[in-house]
Amino acid sequence: MAYNFKTFKSRRNTGSSKWGAMVQSNPSLPTDIIPLSVADMEFEVAPEIINGIKKRLTDNAILGYERPTDDYYTAIINWMAKIHNWQIQKDWIIPTGSVVPALVTAIQAFTNFEDKILIMTPVYYPFYDVINFTHRQVVDTPLTFDGENYQINFADFEKKAANSNVKMLILCSPHNPVGRVWKKAELEKIAKICLANDVLVVSDEIHADLLMPGYTHIPYATISEEAANNSVICTAPSKTFNLAGMKAANTIIKNSYLRRLFNDQQNRRGDGGMPVNILGQLSVQLAYSKGETWYHEMLTVIDDNRQYIEKYIKENIPEIKVLPLQGTYLQWWDCSGLGFQNEVELGNFMKEKALLFLDDGYLFGDISKQFERINIACPRNVLEKAMYRLNRAVQDLRNS
Repeated sequence: MAYNFKTFKSRRNTGSSKWGAMVQSNPSLPTDIIPLSVADMEFEVAPEIINGIKKRLTDNAILGYERPTDDYYTAIINWMAKIHNWQIQKDWIIPTGSVVPALVTAIQAFTNFEDKILIMTPVYYPFYDVINFTHRQVVDTPLTFDGENYQINFADFEKKAANSNVKMLILCSPHNPVGRVWKKAELEKIAKICLANDVLVVSDEIHADLLMPGYTHIPYATISEEAANNSVICTAPSKTFNLAGMKAANTIIKNSYLRRLFNDQQNRRGDGGMPVNILGQLSVQLAYSKGETWYHEMLTVIDDNRQYIEKYIKENIPEIKVLPLQGTYLQWWDCSGLGFQNEVELGNFMKEKALLFLDDGYLFGDISKQFERINIACPRNVLEKAMYRLNRAVQDLRNS
């Protein structure tokens, strides 16, 4: 490979959120323990991005107010066309600080206090927060799980979407944490139901680039002209290129009326129409225009890691079922076979016995208390050590 995906660098005492949380929970951990929880990578950022930022700071040492350039918008337009076959226009793109604040802006722009908002659970836990904090009501339409795969319960979804107080669906596509990449037929059915019931679709597509072989992400706005005009698409290079700390995202809205409402709401925050800072803007432009080779190599590494864990757990720890990963770099484990009575016992086992710092399933909804989510975007030797510790802990559990 042309890039380094093997070197591990400790992020202790650097301000890393997930590392800080791990050390806070157990300050005496050995130094080689790495958290596999929050969705940022343990890979160095592509050198094309780092070198481009260095060049900008060397060539122009002024860090004043800046707005996105034409090159910024062109990079986004070209990426969406090449990677997702999605033809978008400059005017549709609204730079936003990150996806979660964009969700808040959408909720405030398009709904009122006490309106109801649909989510498909288990789901990325900030979805609950952005609804509750804005004084709207969560309406849960649980995905069905047959022990192997997750599907949308369209009967339940349609029934709840028909409630006149339901004004919005926040769609997670690809779905975090269960790793589903929605098929075109599924998205078409979502669109049909939402259009029939005047439910706006806000689609979080931050993981859209992170696909396993054989799967294709379909941007919700490409389903039909009607779907495009009844949707708000939240995107960012942060997961794809490990740029979460740059706080740079883009919300893509074709409908000019919805776009104006969103812009007005964002501007009420008082950021002067510049929610993304200079280096955040530059990182987006560099990632989408210079990072494609790194991106494809990274996907190969993620897929290899996926296969390694699937094989290792199947052969050594059959009590855990690894669900098929179609998209994201977040693997979803059904740990009910370990026999714990509740989510506290399971979480304690992972942290205290296996020394694995994952995201506990209950965070994503009550229906997933016996699950764990693991971030596999890290060097292979990190996962090998983690699997060894898990295997040893499960053997002790069997013998107890």
